[in-house]
Amino acid sequence: MIRLFLLSCVLLFAVACSDGGNGGGAPDDFVYIEGGTFTMGSPNDELNRGSDETQHQVTVSSFYMGAYEVTQAEWVAVMGSNPSYSAGDDLPVEQVSWYDAVAYCNARSVQRGLTPVYTINGTNVTMDISKNGYRLPTEAEWEYAARAGTTTAYNTGASITTAQANFDNSINETVAVGSYAPNDWGLYDMHGNVLEWVWDWYDTYPSNAQTNPTGPASGLSGRILRGGAWNNSAEDVRSAFRFGGSLDPTDKDPSGGFRVVRR
Repeated sequence: MIRLFLLSCVLLFAVACSDGGNGGGAPDDFVYIEGGTFTMGSPNDELNRGSDETQHQVTVSSFYMGAYEVTQAEWVAVMGSNPSYSAGDDLPVEQVSWYDAVAYCNARSVQRGLTPVYTINGTNVTMDISKNGYRLPTEAEWEYAARAGTTTAYNTGASITTAQANFDNSINETVAVGSYAPNDWGLYDMHGNVLEWVWDWYDTYPSNAQTNPTGPASGLSGRILRGGAWNNSAEDVRSAFRFGGSLDPTDKDPSGGFRVVRR
């Protein structure tokens, strides 16, 4: 009886953590990211660093992150049509705005029987991070996961090559997600392939320590993308690089996609 009870608990846990099907054969895996404290931003001596990368201490709670960027197959399974410039089921979806990305998160949550994280009223979007649905990572969560414990410019070390990531127009287009080796935490394409939308508005960093920051209520300009893309230079795929100073959340581009996280 005890053995059957324990087996039932294991099965229930597996069902609760499962993300179900992926709607097209593309990867649909999530990686558990254990929370912790790290130094966000880049040191003054990092080559090609930006002035908006001021280092500060950040603590994030544990979460699940998609091992891969959201694919076109996953997008079509939820939204019904494909906006991407370079078509392919296993390619990352692109030409999606920040608003498109949060709408996808809510629609996928409803499709999987989860509670949506976002309340969307036109261009006014609020977030209840306690809900169990899909959402964009915060900027802090993204950098914490991208670094995977490293403190160097890239999770590959002080430098990166086009054999390790899709950037610098080495292929001139996106490639199937997971085409390169993952970082030490099992996340693919955190450098290159497509830029990834995160939740936060773009603004200067605070200088004091932060716990689970979600960014300012409004920004100097646009929402932030991270990770660099297939057509960006090496300096723009660094772990600390922030793209968003002039990008509106309605903008769409063949180099812009996203990945999702869950509580």
